[in-house]
Amino acid sequence: MLDFLRSKYEEALSHADPRVADYPLMDNPIWNSVSVLLYLYIVYYGGPAFMKDRKPFEFRKFLFVYNMALVVLSGWMFYEFGAAGWWSGYSFQCEEFSKEDPVNERMVRVAWVFWISKHVEFFDTYFFILKQKWNQVSTLHVVHHTLMAYTWWWGVKISPGGLGTFHAWINSLVHFVMYFYYGMSALGPEYRKFLWWKKYLTTFQMTQFVVVVGHMANIMIRFPDCSYPGPFKMIIALYGILFFYLFAGFWVQAYSKRKTVKSVKSS
Repeated sequence: MLDFLRSKYEEALSHADPRVADYPLMDNPIWNSVSVLLYLYIVYYGGPAFMKDRKPFEFRKFLFVYNMALVVLSGWMFYEFGAAGWWSGYSFQCEEFSKEDPVNERMVRVAWVFWISKHVEFFDTYFFILKQKWNQVSTLHVVHHTLMAYTWWWGVKISPGGLGTFHAWINSLVHFVMYFYYGMSALGPEYRKFLWWKKYLTTFQMTQFVVVVGHMANIMIRFPDCSYPGPFKMIIALYGILFFYLFAGFWVQAYSKRKTVKSVKSS
């Protein structure tokens, strides 16, 4: 079994894009794996133990700055993904990716930054724990952060461009809006009147998964011979389906049931 796993690991790394060889933390997946495992440890063990006998921390101004920084980063990534390909030559069909094309270096760079940003976003969860917002540390939240951080290292290592970056481009736009919401929310209850659009943010998040699955389904059905790595196409499609299901469950729990309770109370 170990020999089988080792052979698959070595086979995967044999397809590595040579242009990421000198990028920080891309020589092997150890740092990525350790960061993800540490995240899970803090979420399920270390964080709750640390906060057991403590009051929630309050750091509104810091959270505002943190979230606005991610607004800027997400906006930059959305622009770079577009300028590097999605509005400057990429098609929405079987967009393959040449590992020898120096023009694609810009796409390689933003793909690497996108992966790093997924580890930075672990602090979303850490801050929820410090504020004891346990309802925010949901299965949906943790699985989303874990899968994005872990799988994107492999995406950058093997194919940091082409059709696989479409969902990152869309995700960057969604996160631009999402972190703006978080930033305003961090300022306190007096700003809640400006955040009436939370429901529509969740709908926007769900829409991204429909678009991503539709994009990938179109490629897999209409272009079965597309040479983009098959496992990545399958992972992206399954990712979109899984998170649409999880977000839809959250939407029903947060909005439909709340509306039902209100109607019962009013009657």
